Amino acid sequence: MEEKRIVPRGVMGIFVMLVACFSLWGILNNMTDNLVPAFQKIFTMDQSKAGLVQVAFYGAYAVLAIFASILTEEFSYRKGVLVGLGIYIIGALMYIPACLLQSFDLYFIAIFVVASGCSLLETSCNPYVIALGDERTAVQRLNFAQMFNPVGSILGILLAKELILAHLDPSTAEERAQMAPEALKTIVNHELFWVCVPYVGLCAIALAIWIFFLLKRERDDGAAGAALAPRLKRTLVAALFSLVPLTALYFIFPEMDKVTWILLGMLGPLAFILMMPLYRSMLKSLLASPRYWMGVIAQFFYVGVQIAAWTWMNAYIQKELGVEKDVAAGYYLVAIIVFVAMRWITTGLMRKFEPASMMAVFALGAIGSVLGVMYLPSDVVFTAGTMPFSWNVIALVSMSGFMSLMFPTIYGIALGSLEPRAVKLGAAGLIMAILGGAIITPWMAGIIGNASSAFLALVPGADAGWDANLRLSSATIRASFAVPGICFAVVLVYALAFRAKRPR
Repeated sequence: MEEKRIVPRGVMGIFVMLVACFSLWGILNNMTDNLVPAFQKIFTMDQSKAGLVQVAFYGAYAVLAIFASILTEEFSYRKGVLVGLGIYIIGALMYIPACLLQSFDLYFIAIFVVASGCSLLETSCNPYVIALGDERTAVQRLNFAQMFNPVGSILGILLAKELILAHLDPSTAEERAQMAPEALKTIVNHELFWVCVPYVGLCAIALAIWIFFLLKRERDDGAAGAALAPRLKRTLVAALFSLVPLTALYFIFPEMDKVTWILLGMLGPLAFILMMPLYRSMLKSLLASPRYWMGVIAQFFYVGVQIAAWTWMNAYIQKELGVEKDVAAGYYLVAIIVFVAMRWITTGLMRKFEPASMMAVFALGAIGSVLGVMYLPSDVVFTAGTMPFSWNVIALVSMSGFMSLMFPTIYGIALGSLEPRAVKLGAAGLIMAILGGAIITPWMAGIIGNASSAFLALVPGADAGWDANLRLSSATIRASFAVPGICFAVVLVYALAFRAKRPR
Protein backbone atom coordinates (compact mmCIF):
# COMPACT_ATOMS: atom_id res chain seq x y z
CA MET A 1 0.00 0.00 0.00
CA GLU A 2 1.34 3.44 -0.98
CA GLU A 3 2.45 5.55 1.95
CA LYS A 4 0.30 8.59 2.57
CA ARG A 5 1.99 11.96 2.02
CA ILE A 6 2.13 14.11 5.13
CA VAL A 7 1.26 17.18 3.04
CA PRO A 8 -0.59 16.62 -0.25
CA ARG A 9 1.00 18.33 -3.25
CA GLY A 10 -2.09 20.39 -4.04
CA VAL A 11 -1.99 22.29 -0.74
CA MET A 12 1.77 22.70 -0.36
CA GLY A 13 1.64 26.48 -0.94
CA ILE A 14 -0.98 26.92 1.78
CA PHE A 15 1.02 24.70 4.13
CA VAL A 16 4.20 26.74 3.57
CA MET A 17 2.38 29.97 4.40
CA LEU A 18 0.84 28.42 7.50
CA VAL A 19 4.32 27.34 8.57
CA ALA A 20 5.37 30.99 8.17
CA CYS A 21 2.57 31.91 10.60
CA PHE A 22 3.88 29.32 13.09
CA SER A 23 7.31 30.93 12.88
CA LEU A 24 5.83 34.43 13.20
CA TRP A 25 4.12 33.85 16.51
CA GLY A 26 7.19 31.96 17.75
CA ILE A 27 9.22 35.13 17.12
CA LEU A 28 6.61 37.28 18.86
CA ASN A 29 6.33 35.04 21.92
CA ASN A 30 10.04 35.16 22.70
CA MET A 31 10.49 38.84 21.87
CA THR A 32 7.62 39.65 24.23
CA ASP A 33 9.25 37.68 27.05
CA ASN A 34 12.16 40.14 26.84
CA LEU A 35 9.87 43.16 27.08
CA VAL A 36 9.45 42.49 30.81
CA PRO A 37 13.05 43.37 31.78
CA ALA A 38 13.20 45.99 29.02
CA PHE A 39 10.15 47.92 30.22
CA GLN A 40 11.21 47.51 33.84
CA LYS A 41 14.39 49.41 32.97
CA ILE A 42 12.94 51.90 30.48
CA PHE A 43 10.01 52.98 32.64
CA THR A 44 11.84 52.35 35.97
CA MET A 45 8.95 50.26 37.27
CA ASP A 46 8.81 47.31 39.63
CA GLN A 47 8.59 43.67 38.49
CA SER A 48 4.87 43.35 39.21
CA LYS A 49 3.95 46.19 36.84
CA ALA A 50 6.43 45.13 34.17
CA GLY A 51 4.90 41.65 34.46
CA LEU A 52 1.66 43.07 33.06
CA VAL A 53 3.30 42.46 29.67
CA GLN A 54 2.74 38.73 30.18
CA VAL A 55 -0.74 39.31 31.62
CA ALA A 56 -1.68 41.16 28.44
CA PHE A 57 -0.21 38.42 26.26
CA TYR A 58 -1.70 35.40 28.01
CA GLY A 59 -4.95 37.21 28.71
CA ALA A 60 -5.47 37.82 25.01
CA TYR A 61 -4.81 34.16 24.18
CA ALA A 62 -7.27 32.95 26.82
CA VAL A 63 -10.05 35.43 26.10
CA LEU A 64 -9.92 35.66 22.28
CA ALA A 65 -9.62 31.95 21.45
CA ILE A 66 -13.40 31.35 21.56
CA PHE A 67 -14.03 34.37 19.33
CA ALA A 68 -11.45 32.94 16.91
CA SER A 69 -13.29 29.64 16.80
CA ILE A 70 -16.59 31.45 16.14
CA LEU A 71 -14.95 33.38 13.31
CA THR A 72 -13.62 30.22 11.64
CA GLU A 73 -16.90 28.38 12.21
CA GLU A 74 -19.01 31.14 10.69
CA PHE A 75 -16.58 31.81 7.85
CA SER A 76 -13.42 29.70 7.32
CA TYR A 77 -9.90 28.94 8.51
CA ARG A 78 -8.58 31.19 5.75
CA LYS A 79 -10.55 34.16 6.98
CA GLY A 80 -9.45 33.43 10.53
CA VAL A 81 -5.84 33.68 9.35
CA LEU A 82 -6.59 36.92 7.49
CA VAL A 83 -8.20 38.54 10.53
CA GLY A 84 -5.47 37.29 12.85
CA LEU A 85 -2.70 38.73 10.67
CA GLY A 86 -4.63 41.98 10.25
CA ILE A 87 -5.06 42.38 14.01
CA TYR A 88 -1.35 41.66 14.54
CA ILE A 89 -0.40 44.39 12.04
CA ILE A 90 -2.70 46.89 13.77
CA GLY A 91 -1.26 46.01 17.19
CA ALA A 92 2.33 46.28 15.97
CA LEU A 93 1.66 49.69 14.41
CA MET A 94 0.25 50.82 17.77
CA TYR A 95 3.82 50.54 19.11
CA ILE A 96 4.62 53.73 17.18
CA PRO A 97 2.26 56.11 19.07
CA ALA A 98 3.14 54.27 22.29
CA CYS A 99 6.78 55.11 21.60
CA LEU A 100 6.07 58.74 20.71
CA LEU A 101 3.95 59.23 23.84
CA GLN A 102 6.30 57.12 26.02
CA SER A 103 3.19 55.43 27.41
CA PHE A 104 3.39 52.03 29.09
CA ASP A 105 -0.42 51.88 29.23
CA LEU A 106 -0.60 52.23 25.45
CA TYR A 107 2.08 49.55 25.08
CA PHE A 108 -0.06 47.30 27.31
CA ILE A 109 -2.98 47.75 24.92
CA ALA A 110 -0.75 47.25 21.88
CA ILE A 111 0.65 44.01 23.32
CA PHE A 112 -2.88 42.80 24.02
CA VAL A 113 -3.85 43.54 20.40
CA VAL A 114 -0.72 41.81 19.03
CA ALA A 115 -1.43 38.75 21.20
CA SER A 116 -5.08 38.80 20.09
CA GLY A 117 -3.84 38.42 16.53
CA CYS A 118 -1.61 35.53 17.64
CA SER A 119 -4.55 33.90 19.42
CA LEU A 120 -6.63 34.05 16.25
CA LEU A 121 -3.70 32.70 14.23
CA GLU A 122 -3.04 29.76 16.55
CA THR A 123 -6.73 28.90 16.82
CA SER A 124 -7.06 28.99 13.02
CA CYS A 125 -3.72 27.60 11.84
CA ASN A 126 -3.48 24.46 13.97
CA PRO A 127 -6.78 22.88 12.84
CA TYR A 128 -6.17 24.29 9.33
CA VAL A 129 -2.98 22.20 9.14
CA ILE A 130 -4.84 19.14 10.43
CA ALA A 131 -7.52 19.62 7.75
CA LEU A 132 -5.01 19.81 4.87
CA GLY A 133 -4.58 16.06 4.45
CA ASP A 134 -5.37 12.55 5.53
CA GLU A 135 -6.53 12.14 9.15
CA ARG A 136 -4.03 9.29 9.63
CA THR A 137 -1.12 11.72 9.14
CA ALA A 138 -2.73 14.66 10.97
CA VAL A 139 -0.61 14.46 14.15
CA GLN A 140 2.59 14.04 12.16
CA ARG A 141 1.63 16.92 9.86
CA LEU A 142 0.96 19.20 12.82
CA ASN A 143 4.25 18.19 14.45
CA PHE A 144 6.01 18.99 11.17
CA ALA A 145 4.42 22.46 11.02
CA GLN A 146 5.16 23.05 14.71
CA MET A 147 8.86 22.36 14.08
CA PHE A 148 9.12 25.86 12.67
CA ASN A 149 7.58 27.51 15.73
CA PRO A 150 10.73 27.09 17.87
CA VAL A 151 12.83 28.18 14.89
CA GLY A 152 10.87 31.42 15.18
CA SER A 153 11.53 31.34 18.93
CA ILE A 154 15.29 31.32 18.32
CA LEU A 155 14.93 34.24 15.93
CA GLY A 156 12.82 36.04 18.53
CA ILE A 157 15.51 35.58 21.19
CA LEU A 158 18.19 36.89 18.83
CA LEU A 159 16.08 39.84 17.67
CA ALA A 160 15.28 40.81 21.25
CA LYS A 161 18.92 40.53 22.26
CA GLU A 162 20.35 42.47 19.32
CA LEU A 163 17.60 45.02 18.67
CA ILE A 164 15.91 45.61 22.04
CA LEU A 165 18.18 44.64 24.93
CA ALA A 166 21.41 45.76 23.22
CA HIS A 167 20.05 49.30 22.86
CA LEU A 168 19.05 49.78 26.50
CA ASP A 169 20.98 52.58 28.16
CA PRO A 170 23.21 51.23 30.97
CA SER A 171 22.09 53.92 33.44
CA THR A 172 20.50 52.62 36.63
CA ALA A 173 17.10 53.59 38.04
CA GLU A 174 18.85 55.87 40.56
CA GLU A 175 20.85 57.57 37.82
CA ARG A 176 17.73 58.05 35.70
CA ALA A 177 15.92 59.64 38.64
CA GLN A 178 18.65 62.28 38.84
CA MET A 179 18.68 63.12 35.12
CA ALA A 180 17.21 66.28 33.64
CA PRO A 181 13.76 65.57 32.11
CA GLU A 182 14.91 66.31 28.55
CA ALA A 183 17.99 64.08 28.86
CA LEU A 184 15.87 61.21 30.23
CA LYS A 185 13.27 61.70 27.50
CA THR A 186 15.98 61.42 24.84
CA ILE A 187 17.26 58.14 26.31
CA VAL A 188 13.77 56.67 26.62
CA ASN A 189 12.89 57.71 23.05
CA HIS A 190 15.98 55.89 21.78
CA GLU A 191 15.17 52.74 23.78
CA LEU A 192 11.51 52.66 22.78
CA PHE A 193 12.41 53.22 19.13
CA TRP A 194 14.37 49.96 19.19
CA VAL A 195 11.47 48.22 20.94
CA CYS A 196 9.32 49.21 17.96
CA VAL A 197 11.77 48.21 15.23
CA PRO A 198 11.33 44.39 15.26
CA TYR A 199 7.56 44.49 15.85
CA VAL A 200 6.88 47.02 13.12
CA GLY A 201 9.46 45.41 10.83
CA LEU A 202 7.67 42.05 11.05
CA CYS A 203 4.56 43.75 9.64
CA ALA A 204 6.13 43.39 6.19
CA ILE A 205 6.24 39.59 6.57
CA ALA A 206 2.73 39.51 8.03
CA LEU A 207 1.45 41.64 5.15
CA ALA A 208 3.01 39.33 2.55
CA ILE A 209 1.32 36.30 4.15
CA TRP A 210 -1.94 38.25 4.41
CA ILE A 211 -1.87 39.09 0.68
CA PHE A 212 -1.24 35.41 -0.16
CA PHE A 213 -4.31 34.24 1.75
CA LEU A 214 -6.38 37.15 0.43
CA LEU A 215 -5.63 36.09 -3.15
CA LYS A 216 -5.89 32.35 -2.43
CA ARG A 217 -9.41 31.66 -3.54
CA GLU A 218 -10.66 28.35 -2.21
CA ARG A 219 -13.98 26.88 -1.21
CA ASP A 220 -14.83 28.18 2.25
CA ASP A 221 -15.85 25.45 4.65
CA GLY A 222 -18.20 25.35 7.63
CA ALA A 223 -21.26 27.59 7.46
CA ALA A 224 -19.82 29.76 4.72
CA GLY A 225 -22.63 28.86 2.37
CA ALA A 226 -25.26 30.39 4.68
CA ALA A 227 -26.49 33.98 4.46
CA LEU A 228 -23.83 36.55 5.28
CA ALA A 229 -25.82 38.80 7.62
CA PRO A 230 -26.60 36.20 10.36
CA ARG A 231 -23.03 34.89 10.31
CA LEU A 232 -21.59 38.39 10.55
CA LYS A 233 -24.00 39.27 13.38
CA ARG A 234 -23.04 36.20 15.42
CA THR A 235 -19.35 36.93 14.90
CA LEU A 236 -19.67 40.57 15.99
CA VAL A 237 -21.69 39.61 19.06
CA ALA A 238 -19.04 37.05 19.97
CA ALA A 239 -16.38 39.77 19.67
CA LEU A 240 -18.36 42.06 21.99
CA PHE A 241 -18.83 39.29 24.57
CA SER A 242 -15.08 38.67 24.45
CA LEU A 243 -13.85 42.25 24.76
CA VAL A 244 -16.44 44.33 26.65
CA PRO A 245 -16.38 42.42 30.01
CA LEU A 246 -12.56 42.30 30.03
CA THR A 247 -12.29 46.02 29.23
CA ALA A 248 -14.91 46.99 31.82
CA LEU A 249 -13.19 44.96 34.54
CA TYR A 250 -9.82 46.53 33.70
CA PHE A 251 -11.05 50.09 34.16
CA ILE A 252 -13.60 49.57 36.94
CA PHE A 253 -11.33 47.38 39.11
CA PRO A 254 -7.76 48.44 38.19
CA GLU A 255 -6.32 46.89 41.35
CA MET A 256 -7.80 43.45 40.68
CA ASP A 257 -5.33 40.54 40.64
CA LYS A 258 -4.59 40.08 36.97
CA VAL A 259 -4.99 36.30 36.89
CA THR A 260 -8.44 36.80 38.42
CA TRP A 261 -9.04 39.49 35.81
CA ILE A 262 -8.26 37.03 33.01
CA LEU A 263 -10.45 34.28 34.49
CA LEU A 264 -13.39 36.64 34.91
CA GLY A 265 -12.83 38.02 31.43
CA MET A 266 -13.15 34.51 30.05
CA LEU A 267 -16.72 34.33 31.37
CA GLY A 268 -17.89 36.66 28.56
CA PRO A 269 -17.09 34.36 25.64
CA LEU A 270 -18.25 31.35 27.66
CA ALA A 271 -21.59 33.10 28.24
CA PHE A 272 -21.92 33.62 24.48
CA ILE A 273 -21.36 29.90 23.88
CA LEU A 274 -24.04 28.97 26.41
CA MET A 275 -26.53 31.47 24.94
CA MET A 276 -26.27 30.17 21.39
CA PRO A 277 -28.01 26.79 20.86
CA LEU A 278 -25.68 25.73 18.03
CA TYR A 279 -22.51 26.39 20.01
CA ARG A 280 -24.03 25.06 23.22
CA SER A 281 -24.60 21.74 21.50
CA MET A 282 -20.99 21.78 20.25
CA LEU A 283 -19.80 22.38 23.81
CA LYS A 284 -21.86 19.43 25.04
CA SER A 285 -20.29 17.29 22.33
CA LEU A 286 -16.80 18.33 23.45
CA LEU A 287 -17.52 17.70 27.12
CA ALA A 288 -18.84 14.25 26.23
CA SER A 289 -15.42 13.32 24.82
CA PRO A 290 -12.86 12.40 27.53
CA ARG A 291 -10.20 12.33 24.83
CA TYR A 292 -10.88 16.04 24.25
CA TRP A 293 -11.44 17.53 27.70
CA MET A 294 -8.60 15.51 29.19
CA GLY A 295 -6.49 16.88 26.32
CA VAL A 296 -7.34 20.43 27.36
CA ILE A 297 -6.22 19.62 30.92
CA ALA A 298 -3.02 18.00 29.65
CA GLN A 299 -2.34 21.00 27.40
CA PHE A 300 -2.88 23.41 30.32
CA PHE A 301 -0.23 21.62 32.36
CA TYR A 302 2.12 21.17 29.41
CA VAL A 303 2.10 24.83 28.37
CA GLY A 304 2.41 25.81 32.02
CA VAL A 305 5.50 23.65 32.54
CA GLN A 306 7.14 24.80 29.31
CA ILE A 307 6.82 28.48 30.15
CA ALA A 308 7.61 28.05 33.86
CA ALA A 309 10.67 25.85 33.31
CA TRP A 310 12.12 28.25 30.75
CA THR A 311 11.26 31.26 32.90
CA TRP A 312 13.16 29.97 35.94
CA MET A 313 16.02 28.32 34.02
CA ASN A 314 18.14 31.48 34.27
CA ALA A 315 17.77 31.77 38.05
CA TYR A 316 18.48 28.04 38.54
CA ILE A 317 21.69 28.20 36.51
CA GLN A 318 22.87 31.41 38.18
CA LYS A 319 22.46 29.79 41.59
CA GLU A 320 23.80 26.32 40.79
CA LEU A 321 26.75 27.33 38.59
CA GLY A 322 27.47 30.77 40.02
CA VAL A 323 27.44 32.48 36.61
CA GLU A 324 26.11 35.92 35.69
CA LYS A 325 22.68 36.51 34.15
CA ASP A 326 23.99 37.09 30.61
CA VAL A 327 25.96 33.82 30.68
CA ALA A 328 22.96 31.95 32.11
CA ALA A 329 20.86 33.28 29.21
CA GLY A 330 23.03 31.24 26.83
CA TYR A 331 21.67 28.01 28.30
CA TYR A 332 18.14 29.08 27.31
CA LEU A 333 19.28 29.33 23.69
CA VAL A 334 20.91 25.89 23.97
CA ALA A 335 17.66 24.49 25.38
CA ILE A 336 15.66 25.96 22.49
CA ILE A 337 18.08 24.45 19.97
CA VAL A 338 17.71 21.04 21.66
CA PHE A 339 13.94 21.54 21.58
CA VAL A 340 14.00 22.29 17.82
CA ALA A 341 16.31 19.38 17.00
CA MET A 342 14.18 16.89 18.93
CA ARG A 343 10.97 18.12 17.31
CA TRP A 344 12.48 17.45 13.89
CA ILE A 345 13.65 14.00 14.99
CA THR A 346 10.35 13.02 16.62
CA THR A 347 8.34 14.14 13.61
CA GLY A 348 10.35 11.71 11.48
CA LEU A 349 9.96 8.92 14.03
CA MET A 350 6.18 9.28 13.89
CA ARG A 351 6.30 7.50 10.55
CA LYS A 352 7.16 4.35 12.50
CA PHE A 353 5.81 4.91 16.03
CA GLU A 354 2.39 5.84 17.32
CA PRO A 355 2.42 9.49 18.60
CA ALA A 356 0.72 8.94 21.96
CA SER A 357 3.08 6.08 22.84
CA MET A 358 6.05 8.25 21.91
CA MET A 359 4.69 11.04 24.12
CA ALA A 360 4.38 8.62 27.05
CA VAL A 361 8.06 7.70 26.68
CA PHE A 362 9.05 11.35 26.46
CA ALA A 363 6.93 12.25 29.50
CA LEU A 364 8.83 9.59 31.47
CA GLY A 365 12.09 11.07 30.19
CA ALA A 366 10.95 14.54 31.27
CA ILE A 367 10.12 13.26 34.76
CA GLY A 368 13.59 11.73 34.89
CA SER A 369 15.05 15.11 33.93
CA VAL A 370 13.07 16.76 36.72
CA LEU A 371 14.55 14.31 39.22
CA GLY A 372 18.00 15.15 37.88
CA VAL A 373 17.34 18.89 38.28
CA MET A 374 16.24 18.31 41.86
CA TYR A 375 18.86 15.80 43.04
CA LEU A 376 21.96 15.65 40.80
CA PRO A 377 25.09 17.54 41.92
CA SER A 378 26.19 20.89 40.47
CA ASP A 379 29.85 19.91 40.05
CA VAL A 380 31.06 20.92 36.58
CA VAL A 381 31.71 17.92 34.33
CA PHE A 382 32.69 19.78 31.13
CA THR A 383 32.81 23.27 29.63
CA ALA A 384 31.59 24.30 26.18
CA GLY A 385 33.20 27.61 25.27
CA THR A 386 32.50 29.84 28.28
CA MET A 387 29.58 27.72 29.49
CA PRO A 388 30.19 25.15 32.25
CA PHE A 389 27.84 22.15 32.44
CA SER A 390 27.04 20.07 35.50
CA TRP A 391 24.86 16.96 35.67
CA ASN A 392 21.85 18.85 37.06
CA VAL A 393 22.15 21.56 34.38
CA ILE A 394 22.43 18.87 31.68
CA ALA A 395 19.19 17.42 33.06
CA LEU A 396 17.59 20.87 32.92
CA VAL A 397 18.57 21.41 29.28
CA SER A 398 17.53 17.86 28.31
CA MET A 399 14.05 18.57 29.70
CA SER A 400 13.45 20.81 26.68
CA GLY A 401 14.18 17.92 24.34
CA PHE A 402 11.59 15.76 26.06
CA MET A 403 9.02 18.57 25.84
CA SER A 404 9.50 18.97 22.09
CA LEU A 405 6.66 16.81 20.76
CA MET A 406 4.09 17.43 23.49
CA PHE A 407 2.10 20.50 22.38
CA PRO A 408 1.26 19.41 18.82
CA THR A 409 0.80 15.77 19.85
CA ILE A 410 -1.68 16.61 22.61
CA TYR A 411 -3.39 18.98 20.18
CA GLY A 412 -3.71 16.40 17.43
CA ILE A 413 -4.85 13.59 19.74
CA ALA A 414 -7.45 15.77 21.48
CA LEU A 415 -9.04 16.89 18.21
CA GLY A 416 -8.96 13.38 16.71
CA SER A 417 -12.33 11.70 16.21
CA LEU A 418 -14.30 14.81 17.19
CA GLU A 419 -17.46 15.58 15.29
CA PRO A 420 -16.40 17.86 12.40
CA ARG A 421 -18.77 20.60 13.56
CA ALA A 422 -17.06 20.75 16.95
CA VAL A 423 -13.42 20.84 15.80
CA LYS A 424 -13.14 24.62 15.59
CA LEU A 425 -14.60 25.23 19.03
CA GLY A 426 -12.43 22.40 20.31
CA ALA A 427 -9.36 24.15 18.90
CA ALA A 428 -10.29 27.23 20.93
CA GLY A 429 -10.31 25.24 24.17
CA LEU A 430 -6.82 23.92 23.46
CA ILE A 431 -5.53 27.44 22.77
CA MET A 432 -7.21 28.75 25.92
CA ALA A 433 -5.16 26.16 27.79
CA ILE A 434 -2.17 28.43 27.16
CA LEU A 435 -3.44 30.15 30.31
CA GLY A 436 -1.45 27.47 32.14
CA GLY A 437 1.64 29.61 31.59
CA ALA A 438 0.17 32.38 33.72
CA ILE A 439 -0.69 30.01 36.58
CA ILE A 440 2.09 27.41 36.74
CA THR A 441 4.84 30.05 36.54
CA PRO A 442 3.77 31.93 39.69
CA TRP A 443 3.16 28.60 41.43
CA MET A 444 6.84 27.82 41.01
CA ALA A 445 7.73 31.38 41.99
CA GLY A 446 5.86 30.94 45.27
CA ILE A 447 8.11 27.98 46.13
CA ILE A 448 11.32 29.61 44.91
CA GLY A 449 10.87 32.69 47.09
CA ASN A 450 9.64 30.87 50.21
CA ALA A 451 12.35 29.69 52.61
CA SER A 452 9.77 27.72 54.60
CA SER A 453 7.89 26.09 51.73
CA ALA A 454 6.47 22.63 52.41
CA PHE A 455 8.09 21.52 49.13
CA LEU A 456 11.52 21.80 50.79
CA ALA A 457 10.86 18.44 52.43
CA LEU A 458 11.43 16.92 48.97
CA VAL A 459 15.09 18.03 48.88
CA PRO A 460 16.36 17.45 52.44
CA GLY A 461 20.04 17.47 51.45
CA ALA A 462 19.99 20.69 49.40
CA ASP A 463 21.73 23.88 50.59
CA ALA A 464 19.16 26.14 52.26
CA GLY A 465 21.53 29.12 52.49
CA TRP A 466 19.61 32.20 51.33
CA ASP A 467 20.92 34.26 48.41
CA ALA A 468 19.78 37.85 49.06
CA ASN A 469 20.61 38.93 45.52
CA LEU A 470 18.65 36.19 43.73
CA ARG A 471 16.11 35.95 46.57
CA LEU A 472 16.22 32.17 46.68
CA SER A 473 18.28 29.25 47.89
CA SER A 474 19.53 26.13 46.16
CA ALA A 475 16.94 24.20 48.16
CA THR A 476 13.98 26.37 47.10
CA ILE A 477 14.91 26.50 43.40
CA ARG A 478 15.45 22.74 43.31
CA ALA A 479 12.25 22.02 45.24
CA SER A 480 10.23 24.22 42.86
CA PHE A 481 10.88 21.74 40.05
CA ALA A 482 8.51 19.33 41.73
CA VAL A 483 5.83 21.38 39.97
CA PRO A 484 7.11 20.43 36.47
CA GLY A 485 7.20 16.83 37.72
CA ILE A 486 3.48 17.06 38.52
CA CYS A 487 2.77 18.63 35.12
CA PHE A 488 4.65 15.94 33.20
CA ALA A 489 2.81 13.28 35.19
CA VAL A 490 -0.49 14.71 33.91
CA VAL A 491 0.83 14.52 30.34
CA LEU A 492 1.97 10.92 30.95
CA VAL A 493 -1.48 9.88 32.19
CA TYR A 494 -3.09 11.42 29.10
CA ALA A 495 -0.63 9.73 26.74
CA LEU A 496 -1.16 6.32 28.36
CA ALA A 497 -4.94 6.73 28.34
CA PHE A 498 -5.11 7.32 24.58
CA ARG A 499 -1.98 5.66 23.22
CA ALA A 500 -3.97 2.92 21.43
CA LYS A 501 -6.71 5.16 20.05
CA ARG A 502 -5.01 6.71 17.06
CA PRO A 503 -7.27 6.67 13.98
CA ARG A 504 -6.18 3.99 11.54
